[in-house]
Amino acid sequence: MLSLRPVETVDVDFLWRMLFRASWSHLDEGSTEVSIRSREDLAFHVEGWGRAGDDGVVAVDSAVGPVGAAWLRLPTEVQRLDPAFVADDVPELAIAVEDGYEGRGVGSRLLEGLLVRNGGRTIVLTARTTNPAIRLYERFGFEVVDTITNRVGTRSVKMVRPGGRG
Repeated sequence: MLSLRPVETVDVDFLWRMLFRASWSHLDEGSTEVSIRSREDLAFHVEGWGRAGDDGVVAVDSAVGPVGAAWLRLPTEVQRLDPAFVADDVPELAIAVEDGYEGRGVGSRLLEGLLVRNGGRTIVLTARTTNPAIRLYERFGFEVVDTITNRVGTRSVKMVRPGGRG
């Protein structure tokens, strides 16, 4: 059975694991869950979790424990220079599920749960143009607003979900 619960400070190591997958770093040669912690362009998603504006949900499989997470973080001063930046009050979404949980509705449950908690906020995300989850984001009201070059030199879309939606 799958349930959702809010992200807690004890989930930080799990968020790092999910960030490794959310950023597709697990596909980058030489990248590890530990190495992404020193990458400023990625680390802001987790480092110092518990700041004002941080929010997220964790999907828990009653038989195995946490299997996915979706979370929001407001940009820091450095992120104002990032192509994903929209405004100081617009958080960026990170979302991922464990291997074997893709295509089973976990991402939908996570995104729905997070949006219930944050439906009135404008939210931004970036995803590689080859990421099949783009269809999921579109179903939840995210719209492509730009195409950017990502950190590995390929193309990503910048998607925004305007605030005020339930």
